[in-house]
This record gives sequence, C-alpha cells and structure tokens, in this order.
Amino acid sequence: MTTPQHKIGSGFGATSTAAEVLHGIDLTGKLALVTGGYSGLGLETTRALTQAGAHVVVPARRRATAEAALDGIADVEIDELDLGDLDSVRAFADRFLATGRRLDIVITSAGIMAAPETRVGHGWEAQFATNHLGHFALVNHLWPAIADGARVVSVSSRGHHFSPIRWADPHFETGYDKWLAYGQAKTANVLFAVHLDRLGRDRGVRAFALHPGSILTNLARHIPHEERLSQGWIDENGNPSGYFKTPEAGAATQVWAATSPQLDGMGGVYLEDCDIAEPAPDGDGVTDVGLRVGVRDYAIDPEQAARLWTLSAELTGVDATSR
Repeated sequence: MTTPQHKIGSGFGATSTAAEVLHGIDLTGKLALVTGGYSGLGLETTRALTQAGAHVVVPARRRATAEAALDGIADVEIDELDLGDLDSVRAFADRFLATGRRLDIVITSAGIMAAPETRVGHGWEAQFATNHLGHFALVNHLWPAIADGARVVSVSSRGHHFSPIRWADPHFETGYDKWLAYGQAKTANVLFAVHLDRLGRDRGVRAFALHPGSILTNLARHIPHEERLSQGWIDENGNPSGYFKTPEAGAATQVWAATSPQLDGMGGVYLEDCDIAEPAPDGDGVTDVGLRVGVRDYAIDPEQAARLWTLSAELTGVDATSR
C-alpha cells in the first residue's frame, strides 16, 4: 500500500514541540537509535523519546562530546560511529547485532550542511557520503535487528529543492558547489525512505523522510557570518531571525514520524510541520512569500528511488534486500 503525498490534518503544526506530539504516547520497552542524537535536533529527539519511556542508542563520532551533552539524561547508551567511514559503520552494526536486541525506531538525524569540498571513502563527496551513504550502509547492516513493525525516519531538508540526484556526476568531480551538494544529499535522504518503505512494508517496517524546519543549530557551522547575515538568518548582532524554529519544535516532526498512531499503515512519504507534505508548487517550489514548501517530484519518484538504492548498494557493498 502506498500513501498519498497529501496532508492528513494531524492537528499539529510548525510550532508544535516534540513533547506535545508525544503527549499520551508510552514508549516503555521500545528501543530507538538516533544518529546525531547528542547535538541540535538529535539531542532534543533523544531527550523527548527517553522522557516518553524509550531506551535510546546514540552512536557518536565524538564520544566525549556525546557523553557531556547527554549527561543527566536517563535510558541512553553511547557507542562510536563515523558515518563517513564504512569500516566504522560496519563495526558499530556488528557490535549492536551481537547484543541480539531489536530496534523499534531508527532516526537518521546526523548530517553535515554546505561543507567545504571534502572527500571521504573512495573519493566520495562528503555530504553525499555522510548524509546518505553512511546511513544507507548503517540501516542495511542493521536490517536483521530492525523489528517487524518498526519505523525508520530519514531526516532530510527543504534543501532537497536545491538539486536532484546528479546521476552523471554525483561526487562533483567536475566542479563543486556546496549548496548543490547539500541538496543532492537531502534528495537522497528522501529517495532512501521511498524505496526502503517499499522493501520493508511486508514486514510492517515503514519509512518516512521529512523536513524538520529551519533551526539555527551547529549544523550551520560551515556557513560564514556574512552569509548568514545576507540570507536574513541573523541580525547585525548575531541574533537568529524569527524565521527559525526552536530546537524543541524542530525535533517534533521526526518524533511524530517515529511514533504517531496517525501514521499507522502509512509510509514512503515526505513530511513537514508534523504532517504529510503536499507536492511542491510548480516551478522551483517557491511560494509567493519566498519560501520553498512541499516535496519536489524527483525526490519521491519510485524509479529514481530504486536507481539510487542500486547505486548506493554498489558503492557501499551492502544490500540487505539481496540476502
């Protein structure tokens, strides 16, 4: 069963918080994994899930930083993971699989944005490799541990409007643009959820992608002050503009995707503001107030999703569906 890409009238919205969407939901006994769960939206997601009763595994590239950030939050365990290093991804997955536990929720929240040109792995562009390929490999390695009926939540962005998959040059070998690279990676996050949902739905495993909203977190660390100012993100004193959500509101859509009974039986769609998003307006998706909203057709195209899955499996050497 496919899910129409149209709002369902969830009753929540852009200012809803993670705590609000979890009100009345008991996650006692549930096991969640949240990449990036010690910083920014990931930290708020971890906090909200544990407060609802879940136990949360937080794999971290910077273990000491994660330990400091999560200090005082109960029901959290930390392990080491570098999404840009496939050996690290496999090692983490092997350690987790050895515990024999089953995951009820997987939220792939870690990522980098508009980074300077960087190469990882086999010369792969770092944003595509970290935001997409690392998570692709992680979920595939963990597939035996993902419980029937689980949800996998791929945190994308409105940035997917910037670029489709550049099939002829996904690693920007012929010229680098940090925003196009970010856009491609975020499109990949959506396409990943589209195809994973198709592969997992017979087991009740459903996948969602989403735009969490614009939140000024450490994700923007590569954006110079002058660029933030020119974009209207901050004022002359460095204060965030009213354009941004709070971290608590920013975490809400991914928490809603992972837990809401309103989404039972659904999957393979892109969400924003705690609801299923509408298709983007014609053209570049920019509304009359200058905002990009909805999801571009290339990001939810099942044929492109299948093509990206095949490419990702070839690059990473792992595909749970081939077993």
